[in-house]
Order: sequence, then structure tokens, then C-alpha cells
Amino acid sequence: MFDMKKYIILLIISSVVIVSCKEDEIPSTDTYTLEEQARDYLYDVMNANYLWYKNMPVVVKEDYKDPYELMDTLRYEPTDKWSRVQEYNEFLAESKGSFVGHGIRIGLDQSNKTRIALIYNKSPMYALGVRRGWIVKKINDTEVTPLFINNDYESYSKLIGPAEAGITNKFLFEMPDGRDSTITTTKAAFTLNTVIVSDTLKLKTGIAGHMVYEQFIPPSNQEFETAFAYFKMNNVKTLIIDLRYNLGGDMSVLQNLASYIAGAARNNKLFLNLVHNDKKTSRNASYTFKSVPYPLELTKLIVITTRSTASASENLINGLRPYLDVKTIGDYTSGKPVGMQGTDFQLTYMFWPITFSVTNAEDKGDFFDGFTPEKFVTDDITHDWNDRRELCLKEAIYYLENGSFSSKGTYDYKPSVHFTEKPERKNNAYRLED
Repeated sequence: MFDMKKYIILLIISSVVIVSCKEDEIPSTDTYTLEEQARDYLYDVMNANYLWYKNMPVVVKEDYKDPYELMDTLRYEPTDKWSRVQEYNEFLAESKGSFVGHGIRIGLDQSNKTRIALIYNKSPMYALGVRRGWIVKKINDTEVTPLFINNDYESYSKLIGPAEAGITNKFLFEMPDGRDSTITTTKAAFTLNTVIVSDTLKLKTGIAGHMVYEQFIPPSNQEFETAFAYFKMNNVKTLIIDLRYNLGGDMSVLQNLASYIAGAARNNKLFLNLVHNDKKTSRNASYTFKSVPYPLELTKLIVITTRSTASASENLINGLRPYLDVKTIGDYTSGKPVGMQGTDFQLTYMFWPITFSVTNAEDKGDFFDGFTPEKFVTDDITHDWNDRRELCLKEAIYYLENGSFSSKGTYDYKPSVHFTEKPERKNNAYRLED
């Protein structure tokens, strides 16, 4: 049927394995298009690997023109919100952290003001002084707040232009001191940083580490080493890790981060189990904590979450809970306790069907409703990440200094509208092996 050359498992709101097909197994005729070949190969992959293959509808694959249409039909709904088809080059760019744009995420705050919610440190706008919390009043002389209130991403996308280097836009900002500032900036290609912030906080109870982390991709590993060397040097015993916009990613990167947090005493202990369908039990796998250069010896871990905290991020929480006192604050997480096997077809497509479920050392998983935070806290985009007035950081500090939350906490959910220059991706967890 097909030859597994690469095996990827994703934990981001999805998990995956990469497989390459043998070209000599695909009939080649003038009328058998590449899209049809890919469609037929996807059909075989889904029947062999899909976690919910028994729930797929019976279809005639020739009724579908390409793999996109077939995937939409075979996906087991409403449970499976993640299986997808992706262009291969897009996958390569994502895994390397390649990015083209201004390097920003814009959101609507609780008072209907449009603000910078995230900005990458290597982006063109960061170099011009733009920071999280700045109010965005206009882009190219057009007021942007109505677009966010109406959740009109299409108009916003047209306004800001495609992800191409050289496209210039004019932004009218209101800065934190109340002054307006007009900044004209040009989209550029750069490698994004995934560790947005890594710093320490001097608290009444000692030095706490603070890290804002955005996605699990291989370039993160060098960023981890730098961040945790700094934490280790400062004898950090408590850690606040902010995963509020982290949709997930590479399982091996997840394993690496978990090992820094879990500490050397847990080396080789079980972190997560991956369980495949009954046809593929030979692929079941276990991830253990491994040796890393600067492991911490934590007494407390606080994780900041939102509904964009997914897959690998959720499995960081789930996998550490048997070993550490893990508290979550913010909002419910996304709810993706499954991962994907990524299959590459002729370096043209990547297929990402859900192929495994994930459980921790206590055999706990199935968190399709997400994790409920110990304390509901609004995603406060009015302040920068390390500003102690930022509501989530403020609550985390309160807990570390007092051993309890500031109040019981009530649930007052207001849908948050955020637009990002990156495609709103799968939440994913995946594994990649040569």
C-alpha cells in the first residue's frame, strides 16, 4: 500500500506521522492527475491509520476531485475538528519557523479597543518599538476596530495584504502614554522566536521563572536551553509558563520542554503514551522524561491558558500532573487529547489524519472538553507580557506569594476575536522520525 519513510506525530491541536509513498506504486497515465493520485493515496492512509477508521462513511473515492474534498468527507464529525490536508512546502516553512509579514497578532480587548496581542522579537515592527498592548486605531487610514467587532477577517486580510515581503502598511497607534504614533512598516521574511519572553520575577517567596511560549517547533530547543540556563543560574524553584496562544506542535520538542520542567529526578519516568487504532498497535509508543542541560527542581508550576491552548500544550499539563503541583489559570483549554500521523505525498501534500490518542502516566486523557482553570482570568491584552498589572500574570504572582488565588473566581466568558498573519492552524501534536 504505502511505505513509511518518515513518521511524524503532532501534538498541537493535532498529532501526526509523516509517510512517503513509493512513486512506482502510483499508476501513471495522461489522465490520472496528481490530485487524483493524492486522493487515492489519502484514501488508503485513512483506512489504515485513522484513529476513527470504523466511523468513516462508505464512499466512492473517484467521486472526489482531490484530497481536500475527500478529507472533508471522511473526517469523523463532530469529534474530529483537526484532520486536514496541507501543502508540503507550507509544512516545511512552519517547522523551520519561517515567517513573512509584520510579525503581529491583533486582538479586541474587553472594552472593544483593538490592540497588539503578540509581536515576535525579530519582526520589523518590534525593531520600531511596537509592543504588546499598543492600541491599533487605523491601518492605511482605515479604522480597524469595526472589522474585529464584526469578526470580519476577510476585510482585515485584504487591508493588510498577503504574506509577501515588500508589502508596506501604515499603522496609527495609541501608545501606552496616550500619544498617537504613525508607523509605516514593510513586511519581511524572518525566523520567528517561539519563546516570546523568558525572565525572572523577584517575589516575596523568592525568584520565580516566567516564560511565554508560542509553538512547539524544532528551533525552540535552542531557545529552551538559553531560557533554562538563565532560570537555573537564578535558582528558580517556581515557574509561570504562559501558553495562552500555543496551539501545539512537535512531540519531541514537547518532550524536551517537559524534561526541563520535570527535573533530573524524573529522568526516564513515563511522560506520555501514544495509542493507535487496532490495526496499528505496533506503532504505540511511550515518551519518557530525558536528560537535558539545565533541568529545574520546581515546587510549583502555573500555566496560563486560553481556548487557543491546544494539543501539545494541553499534553504538557496532562503529562506533568502526575509529578508536579500544576495549577492553570485563564480560560478553558481547547480540548485536543489526540495526535496526528503526517504523511507526505510526493513532496506535494502533507496529510494529517488523527492517528492516536494520548494519555499520561496515570492513564488519563480524553480531555475533549479541555481543562478547566483553577481560576478564570481574562486574557488581558492591555498590558505587555511582563507588566505585573497584566491580569493573568498578576494572579499567578498572587498565588505564588500567598498559596491561594485572590478569590474563588467566576466564569464570565466573552468570545475573544484575534486576527493573526499566520493561517489559523490545526491544534497539533505530532511525532517525526526518519
